[in-house]
Amino acid sequence: MSTKQKNILILSITTVVMILLFVLILLSNRIPLNDDNLAGNTAGNLNNGGYFCESDERVFFANAYDGYSLYSMNPDETDIKKLHGGSCSNINAGGDFVFYSMANQSGGSDLGSVRGSYGIYRSKKNGKSATGMDRCHVVSMQLCGNYLYYQKLDPKNAVSLEKIKINKKEKQTINPDGIINPNCYVDGTIYYNGTDTDHYLYALNTSNDTARVLWEGNIWNPIYQDGYVYYMDVPNNYRLCRYSLAGEVVEVLTNERIDLFNVYGNYIYYQTNSKTAPALKRMMVDGRAQEVVREGIYQNINITSQYVYFNTFREPTPVYKTSTFGPVNVTTFDAGMQAALKELD
Repeated sequence: MSTKQKNILILSITTVVMILLFVLILLSNRIPLNDDNLAGNTAGNLNNGGYFCESDERVFFANAYDGYSLYSMNPDETDIKKLHGGSCSNINAGGDFVFYSMANQSGGSDLGSVRGSYGIYRSKKNGKSATGMDRCHVVSMQLCGNYLYYQKLDPKNAVSLEKIKINKKEKQTINPDGIINPNCYVDGTIYYNGTDTDHYLYALNTSNDTARVLWEGNIWNPIYQDGYVYYMDVPNNYRLCRYSLAGEVVEVLTNERIDLFNVYGNYIYYQTNSKTAPALKRMMVDGRAQEVVREGIYQNINITSQYVYFNTFREPTPVYKTSTFGPVNVTTFDAGMQAALKELD
């Protein structure tokens, strides 16, 4: 083989290797797309801060015992791992990634790229490769298939609805004026209540981002499940009701004034507003079997397949829990506390 032929062969091999390396880099950086109907978290969890999120048999949670740093665990609270520091909320998960908002100004040590940052972030489910999606203050956020829809708060306290694709492309403003809470996403539709001139039930079609009125009610914080929309009845002392989309019928579930609620499976967990006997309660989704979970004033009701987590109003810890479907037995989230203490050792 002549010297010229050797040089050509070496050049050809080098070119092929460079092309293969380039293709491998592209593939490694490619963001696999989700099913369009995938929701990143339940509406009830996100309406309660989005501190817990279950996906693919893992629970991602903001550990209040560690400044709301992002952790993951099995649903039975085993195999707890810290993913990174920083105050996280609005947790969503789908496909290979977990998405969350950060509000702190001094992040933890695990991910130097997010230290001192705030905004929306995407990372792999092991906490690696954290990427900033939008540097902004977030009110609420839902992963709707392959797009994050989020309420963005600007420096003048104006709220707009934005969306960005999970690969960090196609960022756009959906509604610059009205306040649209994107938390309730089901099968291509965001259900929300009006806030400007009415409190009607609206549906936003995410395929074209157009909205329409479904029902001229007077509602707050709608949660859709199995053909019903559960909501707080504004003109009737914020009692809890549900509305059948098919039958167009309203059912009153409790006449007690409530502050917040969450729906999961056959149960509703809700905080009653009472001057004499406030309590966290639960009942079946049709209003039957009402019972007290714990007396007092609580917030941040987040539910997984095994446990309901909550804390006393304005007291981040201790975090309490009870079985989601089993008998009421309130204890503390000791596994989260122990994991946080271990990080301090």
